[in-house]
Amino acid sequence: MEWSLTGPKRADVVPRQWARYYLENAPSLVWLVFANVAGIFVGIFFYLPTLPDVETLAWPLYMDSPVATLLMALALATLLPNLGRRLDDAPTNLVLAYLHTITFVWLVETGLWTALALNLHVTLYFPDLWRYFGVLVTHLLFVPEAYLLPHFGETTRGALVLALALALVNDVLDYGFGLHPPLRYDPGLVLVAGSVATSLLAVGLAAHAFGRHSAARTAAQ
Repeated sequence: MEWSLTGPKRADVVPRQWARYYLENAPSLVWLVFANVAGIFVGIFFYLPTLPDVETLAWPLYMDSPVATLLMALALATLLPNLGRRLDDAPTNLVLAYLHTITFVWLVETGLWTALALNLHVTLYFPDLWRYFGVLVTHLLFVPEAYLLPHFGETTRGALVLALALALVNDVLDYGFGLHPPLRYDPGLVLVAGSVATSLLAVGLAAHAFGRHSAARTAAQ
């Protein structure tokens, strides 16, 4: 198992050779960016019937999945200037460390939350081909996709703290103000507790997955 990036070492959940194949080659990188942009529109289509009931300014807080795929598309797009070079040469700075960390947390939390929400009352969704299997599989794929980020991104303590604060604020908005994604049942304490748990877990996984941002490395670039 390969170790890479500066700072504290971390293990590669997605093998390094896979990450290099998808992120160093123009066709596969462009395909990944396109897939995430397409995911934005697919996600918006899913939320569309309920959007009139939500204040327009609150839409980004309501549509968790489209926001997660938007963030990933932006994070992947930062690699476009690096095409033709190795991932170790990808640009890194403090702003990117925050973007990559928040993107990782949003993807993992959204993927895990969706699996939890669908299976708490599984009979309301199963065996619907799209509303159960389609939604479950596509959202669980958020997790391995998130693990592409540590192959070229870094984090900082501040980025982790901000990601945790944003995730917990999102939980408060979801259940305190009714901005959780559409469900076929009323969320109860189990889902609320599970949401907080997935937020904490996502930040913990980010802390473990990423190397730490090095100001010296940025200066060297």
